[in-house]
Amino acid sequence: MSAARPRTLAALAVTGCAALALTTLPSASASTPAGHGPRPQDATLPDGDGWGSAEGGVTGGADAADDRVFTVTDRAELAAALAAPGDEPRVIRVAGAIDANVDDDGNPLDCADYARDGYTLDAYLTAYDPGTWGRDEEPSGPLEDARVASARAQKERVVLSVPSHTTIVGAGADATLLGATLDVRDVENVIVRDLTFEDTFDCFPQWDPTDGDTGNWNSEYDSVVLYGARHVWVDHNTFTDGRRPDAEQPEYFGMLFQQHDGQLDIVRGTDLVTVSWNVFADHDKTILLGNSDSADADDAGKLRTTLHHNLFENVNERAPRVRFGQVDTYNNHYRQEAGARYGYSWGIGKESALVAEHNAFTLPEEITPDRVIHQWTADTALTEGGNVVNGEPVDLLDAFRAANPDNTLGGDAGWTPTLRPEVDDPRELPVLLDDRAGAGRL
Repeated sequence: MSAARPRTLAALAVTGCAALALTTLPSASASTPAGHGPRPQDATLPDGDGWGSAEGGVTGGADAADDRVFTVTDRAELAAALAAPGDEPRVIRVAGAIDANVDDDGNPLDCADYARDGYTLDAYLTAYDPGTWGRDEEPSGPLEDARVASARAQKERVVLSVPSHTTIVGAGADATLLGATLDVRDVENVIVRDLTFEDTFDCFPQWDPTDGDTGNWNSEYDSVVLYGARHVWVDHNTFTDGRRPDAEQPEYFGMLFQQHDGQLDIVRGTDLVTVSWNVFADHDKTILLGNSDSADADDAGKLRTTLHHNLFENVNERAPRVRFGQVDTYNNHYRQEAGARYGYSWGIGKESALVAEHNAFTLPEEITPDRVIHQWTADTALTEGGNVVNGEPVDLLDAFRAANPDNTLGGDAGWTPTLRPEVDDPRELPVLLDDRAGAGRL
């Protein structure tokens, strides 16, 4: 591993704690995001840039032969480029907006087009109303079977499998995938850059009355899923619910009819990932590392991920939520507007080893610093330091402990990140990331 190359060293005094050293940026304009080059499709993850750069790095489709560079403008072309035979490097350039919810001729499909075996939402709500079905068991029977069949029909259209040695990159500032899931499963060496992922939605959420105290609607489809993948770089993308925000969705059985799952899931033995310079906006469940407490056989010793220079704006939770993995979260900006739903930012789960340093939070008065952290599992630990809230140094771990006196959260995640090419003063991040993060900013 390579050591970080720090900029000008400074110290921030943290109330009630020793001064914390961090690197600073003279001005936001001095920072240059990694991976710049003559053509975005040729970029590779720079040496020393997060966990993705360890043990071989990420090159994606760099050096692809001319006949392995595809420019796609619709779902059919995208699916064909992904399915093109051969393991040689490939580049897929996305031009304009591609909607995944279309038929083979490009005609739009809506939820009614996917419905199978008599499924309708009204019939489903009637069948599983807690007033008649109860709250002690999950739905079963003909309407649930019909929901599953309908969901399968949608999945066949919106989930697109990504092969190894692939770069998927925007061919312009308007490159967008609407309603699509990029499924990076059991492959290696993949780059996803400069795309807007908008409204990855599930037509057929499942009602589960046993989920929590009041029941919940659970949906499928994340914008990007890393499942058993190795060496992945997710860079300069924008993830948003866009045209279908949760805030405008109805409630059924007293709970939000949740049609969105995560924006980025990193699960089931995925390893060596760098997530950099993205925007995650207006969403509920954002980034999940490790999707089950029982997945230790797949995940223990893996899920090594770096998240840096990302903007999280008006996201409710999972930024990230971590099980098992050594996860480095530094130089990110978390911005919440007054009235936006907010649960927590950093979720500490089973055998989590999260290091969260030199991040910036811009929070309204209603969100106090102790809410940034949520501990899901007892006797876990978090390394935290050098973070600022509304421009002022705050020891977020101390704030959490003070508000939760019975907690068992330790202060040492058990490892020290070294793969940080440069660390910015967190007070500069709001300006820096507004200028440089997200799609269309390469």
